Amino acid sequence: MLDPTSVAAISAVLGAVGSGMANEAGKWAWESTGGVVRRIVGREVPAPVAPDEREEVARMVHDRLRTDPQLAASWTAFATRMRRDPAPARAVRSDLPASIRFFTDRKEAMKQLQKEASRRADGRPRLALVHGPDGMGSSTLAVHFGAQPTRLFPDGQIYADLGGRGIGGARDVGTVLRALLRQLRVPDEEMPTGTGELGEFFRHCVADLRLLIVLDHAYSATQVRPFLTSAPGVFTILVARAPFPGIDAVRVPVGPLTDRDAVRLLTDITDKSTVAAARATLPSLLQRCGGSPYALRAAAHQLSAPTLPPRRAGTDGDPVRGAAEDNYRLLGPESARLYRLMALRDWPAFDAATAARTTGHDPDATAELLEDLADRMLLERGSGATGSGRYHYRHAVRAHAEAAAIRDDGIAACSAALTRTLNAYADLAASAAHQALPESWRVPAPAEGRTGQTYEDRGAALDALLAESGNLVEAVRCAEESDDPETAVRLCRALWPLQLKAGHHEMLLPALRIGARLIDAHRPTSLDAGALHAQLAHSLTELKRWQEAETEARAAARAEEAAGHKRGHASAVEFLGLLRLRQWRHQEAYDCFEEAGGILGTMGGRDEGTGDVPRAEALLERHRGRALRGLGRREEARRYLETAQSYFRSSGDTYNTARTLTDLAETWLDEDDTDSARPLVEAAITTLDGQRATFHLVHLRRVRERCVAP
Repeated sequence: MLDPTSVAAISAVLGAVGSGMANEAGKWAWESTGGVVRRIVGREVPAPVAPDEREEVARMVHDRLRTDPQLAASWTAFATRMRRDPAPARAVRSDLPASIRFFTDRKEAMKQLQKEASRRADGRPRLALVHGPDGMGSSTLAVHFGAQPTRLFPDGQIYADLGGRGIGGARDVGTVLRALLRQLRVPDEEMPTGTGELGEFFRHCVADLRLLIVLDHAYSATQVRPFLTSAPGVFTILVARAPFPGIDAVRVPVGPLTDRDAVRLLTDITDKSTVAAARATLPSLLQRCGGSPYALRAAAHQLSAPTLPPRRAGTDGDPVRGAAEDNYRLLGPESARLYRLMALRDWPAFDAATAARTTGHDPDATAELLEDLADRMLLERGSGATGSGRYHYRHAVRAHAEAAAIRDDGIAACSAALTRTLNAYADLAASAAHQALPESWRVPAPAEGRTGQTYEDRGAALDALLAESGNLVEAVRCAEESDDPETAVRLCRALWPLQLKAGHHEMLLPALRIGARLIDAHRPTSLDAGALHAQLAHSLTELKRWQEAETEARAAARAEEAAGHKRGHASAVEFLGLLRLRQWRHQEAYDCFEEAGGILGTMGGRDEGTGDVPRAEALLERHRGRALRGLGRREEARRYLETAQSYFRSSGDTYNTARTLTDLAETWLDEDDTDSARPLVEAAITTLDGQRATFHLVHLRRVRERCVAP
């Protein structure tokens, strides 16, 4: 058994606690660890981030423990309490996209996949790279294999689209890892914050599972490596347009169907008599389709035509674009215009409401047109509960539609359509964000006359933001490229509820960086400048990129001070103090909270946010108490915490009441005074009853166990 006071064991505890800061309980554990390390070492020690920093802190702790048995016993008890086993992944049903009805040929490819999936475990990852040009059915092959009845994957099949249409279109690793973990029913609050820790956590979760993982639209070894595991029961299928180096995988090429199999597919889709009657056009149609299952499906309706329509120059060499051209020519004017204008950006999943704003048509009529485009295979329907009523383009089809828009509509009309789309997303985001966090001064109210949809409650408004989150990030990119900084800023300000309530920091980070860059270039001393730098600092902190977070927090403070916005200035300085708490720099944290309190003290009736000052001061009292606890000044800490708790209770703020009661209980437990801590813990549990604060309650119940332990 590993000695709990060894360097390795201490380092493991620091790593486990550090990786668990995704929820409130995890942050408490991290702050508590900092206080314990300070008491053992006898001085303030900066919080470690990198593995070498953790080992250095572990050595300092170890050196003190080996000379002081009382400290060693205290650390051992603390390490036992902090031991945190990751939430077990659960067996899942299939999360693969729907397979197709008529699957033709590919017998050899299916055999290759079956052989790799069932081979004897030997320490090498079970891994296959399925590759083929767009429209040849490489993704369909992977999904169809996973959909077959088999005993190989009793714990389920999970799927992620890596979005590898080139580096600019790829989804970040952290976002995809979280999506896969959610399919394994792991709560967001149990996931580590850092991307590197997420990969390790994911591999731990799947280690004992018999599972299929399909990673679609991959493009490089670097991109997929964080997802790979040598777990004996896991089989991973990578899907790419072309093979790439650096991955030791079984390569499964997916090429054109033979004419015989192509005819069989057409027969399955239509019937024997239709194919038999198409002797005159069948050879030309087969040549046009080039063995592409997508092109064959899209062209099946042409079998009954006496002749095939001519194509524009440049489309015959690509079966997918050629099929798109054939179907595009059959569209009515409104459908054709919709098809063209929604392709001007690679929106992840758009709906009828946004498409109607883009074209200026009625939403109900637009919904019918979108369904028609999907029936003609010019759009792909979304899958799953969140994909209902949403659409996206196949890569080559979007390229065809975008080229048609530039050719048939012209640059000016395309630009105007993009502006309408951007305004649609900006209005939706502003309205939903304001309804999700109506009391937050960080979320500007929607412009007059642009309030948009009314949501049932805050949760529904937040769900609307979540559903559009990928589109909002793409809209920020579009606004930057369209030289529209004001819309980019509006969009970024509306992301705050997603950051505060839903996380998703990796996905939102590129948009926030764009927003901060644009505001610095155009309005560096505005209120928006301080807000955007603060938002960026928040996400960087949650991702444990603390040096970058400090730079952004200081930029926020400078911008707010230059704008004369005292409430924002105080908030930025307060945020810097919270960052210092994460870094175990407790005296600096306390000084920041004092400075923020001084700024609030200068606010008068004409200053924006004056009504929020009492609550802001109470929060600072709580933060001062946390900093003093870390410094070992527990009696002073309790005085500040009791003042804050009194305000929160009287104002009806049950959430912060429970948080502060928990802080008070922790200060008593630092002195092993369980009699004083126990009633505070019970009061916090009672306060949170019925509020769905699951992970805070789990933490409190663990604290209560400490209070009654012999």
